[in-house]
Amino acid sequence: MKNSTLLIGRILMAAIFIWAGIGKITGYAGTEHYIESLGVAGGLLPLIILWELGGGVALLLGFLTRPIALALAAFCVITAFLVHFHPGNQMQMINFMKNIAMTGGFLFVAVEGAGAWSLDRKFKSPWS
Repeated sequence: MKNSTLLIGRILMAAIFIWAGIGKITGYAGTEHYIESLGVAGGLLPLIILWELGGGVALLLGFLTRPIALALAAFCVITAFLVHFHPGNQMQMINFMKNIAMTGGFLFVAVEGAGAWSLDRKFKSPWS
């Protein structure tokens, strides 16, 4: 049961990042404008897409799982405070708390690893 649960957890956690990365690619100009309105350089958008989409796919596959989980945890904290921390806006604060909760989930993944059903385990990676 442990390995199937770890796989399902990875799938569910990866999905939001894969979806967000694809959304940023398909809505590139609008996303670039939005992040610039937050004071983030638009030139960083390819890195943000790589962080989300690449990290999501790596997590899904269980590839470099522990460092990817830490990188996605950092992403969640950064975006929580940069994008969602608006105490007067209930919807943004729900998103803020979602990001903080996801950070906790990624810390569990960083400690537990990907499990047996992963590329890390298949190739005997130290990151499993």
